[in-house]
Amino acid sequence: MLPRLGAKYPVEIEVVSMPKAEYHTDEYFEKNLPVAPAVMVGDEILVEAAPASEHEVEACIRKHLGLPALEPPKKGMLGRILGRSL
Repeated sequence: MLPRLGAKYPVEIEVVSMPKAEYHTDEYFEKNLPVAPAVMVGDEILVEAAPASEHEVEACIRKHLGLPALEPPKKGMLGRILGRSL
């Protein structure tokens, strides 16, 4: 997802990956970074301790860049029946 969005928009993408134990150290908390897994766009934390959909990340990037908002994702037949997008 990130390489595709990085090619589509003029944004710099930084991926931070470390062993799980390092996310629970005092040094990590001193950096004021969100609990992993997380997605940040600029200084805004989009999601923390949960996965993010590509649509959510792209919408946040567009907002950060001052671009028009994305249309909501289309719902499939099952999504319309259950009242959510799939």
